[in-house]
This record gives sequence, structure tokens and C-alpha cells, in this order.
Amino acid sequence: MLELRPNCECCDRDLPADSREALICSFECTFCRACNDQLLHGSCPNCGGELVRRPIRPAAKLERCPAATDRIFKPCS
Repeated sequence: MLELRPNCECCDRDLPADSREALICSFECTFCRACNDQLLHGSCPNCGGELVRRPIRPAAKLERCPAATDRIFKPCS
């Protein structure tokens, strides 16, 4: 099950579980679309993997399987 991390690791923007702006790599590193478009260009700065749109967990499932709350912030340059 995906963690659905709550923020962009690059700019710390909030990315709620239902955000269509969240992108992830295969290790679940999480970034917003703006950071991807301006800085990352589809490649995770941590592992070099491809960034793809993070799926949205249905709201009814979030109650039993909530999104992560721990924030990871490593500003990109």
C-alpha cells in the first residue's frame, strides 16, 4: 500500500491524499507537479527513477488506510 506522503519533498507544498498534483517514483519519493516541471523534469533527485502521477485512494478507504503524516523535506536546487 502506498504511503501517500503529505508534502512535496522539494518545496514542502501540501499534497493531500486526493491531490492530482502529486508525483512519485518507485520508492514513493513525492514531489509536486510544479517542482517536476521547473526543476526535476520527470526524474527523482533521490534515486534517478521516473516520476509518475500518484494514484488517488478513494475517500472511503482513507478512514481504514490513512495517508502518511510524516513530512520529508529536502529542498531541491
